[in-house]
Amino acid sequence: MENPEAWAEQGVPDPETEEDRPPFLEPDSPLAEMPDLLVPWPDDLELPALVELEPNEDTDFAAVELPPMTDMPAADLFEISDDLILAFPEDQDRFPEQTEFLERFTMLSTVVALDDDDDENIAQLAARAREDEALLGTLLRVYGYYDAQVIRSVGAVQPGDESVELDVPAVRFDVLPGVRYRFGAVDLGNLGQAPDAGMLRDTFEIQPGDPLSSDKIVEEQFDLDRKLGESGYPFAVIDGPSLLIDHDRDEGDLTMPVSPNGKYVFGGVTSSLPEFLSGRHLATIARFDPGDVYKRSLQQDLRRAVTATGLVGSVTVTPREVEAPSADEPGIVELDVGITKAPLRTVAGAIGYGTEEGVRVEASWEHRNLFPPEGALRVRGIVGTQEQLLGVTFKKNNFGGRDRILTLDAFASTLDSDAFDAQTIGIVGNYERTSNLLFQKPLSWSFGFEVLGSRERPPSVNGVVSPREEYLIAALPVSALIDTTDSLLDPTGGFRLGGRLAPETSRNSGMQSFYLRSQVDASYYQAFGDDAPDEGRPLVVAGRVRLGTMPGADLADIAPSRRYYAGGGGSVRGYGFQQIGPRDTLGEPSGGRSLVELSLEARIPTSFLDGAVSVVPFIDAGSVSRSVTPDFETIRVGAGVGVRYHTGFGPLRVDVATPINPGPDDSPVAIYVSLGQAF
Repeated sequence: MENPEAWAEQGVPDPETEEDRPPFLEPDSPLAEMPDLLVPWPDDLELPALVELEPNEDTDFAAVELPPMTDMPAADLFEISDDLILAFPEDQDRFPEQTEFLERFTMLSTVVALDDDDDENIAQLAARAREDEALLGTLLRVYGYYDAQVIRSVGAVQPGDESVELDVPAVRFDVLPGVRYRFGAVDLGNLGQAPDAGMLRDTFEIQPGDPLSSDKIVEEQFDLDRKLGESGYPFAVIDGPSLLIDHDRDEGDLTMPVSPNGKYVFGGVTSSLPEFLSGRHLATIARFDPGDVYKRSLQQDLRRAVTATGLVGSVTVTPREVEAPSADEPGIVELDVGITKAPLRTVAGAIGYGTEEGVRVEASWEHRNLFPPEGALRVRGIVGTQEQLLGVTFKKNNFGGRDRILTLDAFASTLDSDAFDAQTIGIVGNYERTSNLLFQKPLSWSFGFEVLGSRERPPSVNGVVSPREEYLIAALPVSALIDTTDSLLDPTGGFRLGGRLAPETSRNSGMQSFYLRSQVDASYYQAFGDDAPDEGRPLVVAGRVRLGTMPGADLADIAPSRRYYAGGGGSVRGYGFQQIGPRDTLGEPSGGRSLVELSLEARIPTSFLDGAVSVVPFIDAGSVSRSVTPDFETIRVGAGVGVRYHTGFGPLRVDVATPINPGPDDSPVAIYVSLGQAF
């Protein structure tokens, strides 16, 4: 058609006459009868006779009797969830890993994970069952069962399962492990070229003929990698393992290429910022000497030690070859320490209030590397109801060795407590090896000196002020602490045993006195029962004992600030600070020459705030005596309950205590707030 658009515009003409219109067909009208179709049979058609064929000897036909389906052995049924059961052969020798397998499958099962869906239908259950079927196959191969069969049934519980009461719809898996494959050939690449090849091969505890296990491969790969890193191979490379399964042999050939790449010893340490933290200084805090066999753990330890200085924002430690290994001698590597500076100045402040101590405001300014390396200067001040102080502290970390700290402190203070009023100036020096949050040490120690000048008097009573006495005091304190606990701030097991000896001399009113301040502290922590659900925190019972004695001088010849007192949040809770002990004629605490304190508490986990809160009932007792040995003339007992909120850096403590046998001036309730456990 030459012009189809013009033709389309003409439209369809309406029928003008009734004859032109199509006939109208009633819906119920019958169809017209169709004419008969007759096909004549041909008279002359002749069909050939049937001929019997001879059998073909080369053709085999399937037997009419088919072989039986998989023989289903007698099974043990395990109800995993409300709508899931697993069936294993009753003979556990066919699948000895059954218990571990069940635990692992339960943690990963899709049916179990979505078991709380109340609107679940059989189609959804079937889809999840297919995922679990694939999971079972994967787990069976992990354990070396490469010919295992898993038969899935979805619907009502199968006949014979009446012992397992399940709501329908339900899923059942029949697990037929089959034969467990074994390791065939084990190829570890170039491991045999290492000088310690025999020792390293013994570390990889997979031999041909051992039961095949993917978990075992991962475990032994980790052990071999760690052994290489701890035996002088900083550049060793282990490629991913591969298994070639041979179903005819029921074995899997393992290939895991290992490249030792030479054995090395430590050389020196270099720093990316030598004027800030020199390589020489970093070498003093490393736990190795030049010539020691390279160990990856010592490289990582150096990184943690640099981080613990608090002077760096980031740290990287990378081994660098400086001398290649020869046939008879190992090579040498230096550790390149890359660091970035952290903010070095800190301004800090704290405000506190105690029912017995009153208000206390503390502020400080610190530069942590004013005297490189690691030489800090700190200025601090305290203003409070009972205490005022101004002090300057010089601190040198890692001085003379790893985690050894030199501290020099000069201060002037006034302390107006219920026991004494002291105005003191002093210089204190201390050299110590102590624990920190990154490195908790089983043994800590310290020694130092103290030189103090103090003007002291008893507290005023009814406006009556006693004259001050002047004391010039010198001391040489020594201390040690054995710590087997599992945490500095929140121990759950182990013990601590510490002692402090301080020979002191005191000059007062022209009289020179010599005495020995000694104190022993011991605490023990024991966890009981299973870990609490959800938060995994156990019930812990903790006990503490403190003993002190001060032989060598009469009580009157010892400055009030150097005597023993008890009472307060770190002593006997429920009593005011320094409120336990002998009293003078005016009824004020006068201190003593011996001290005994006992504490017992139970740290009970709860489910509050996802297990972050613990409740702690406790009882404390203490006694202070004028004599060198405790006479237990007056024993004060306090009891109460506390709350611990466990944070990432330690528990926040709130204790409410009351005195059981209070004195006339003791308050009925005392509250204590601090970071960390009471002991």
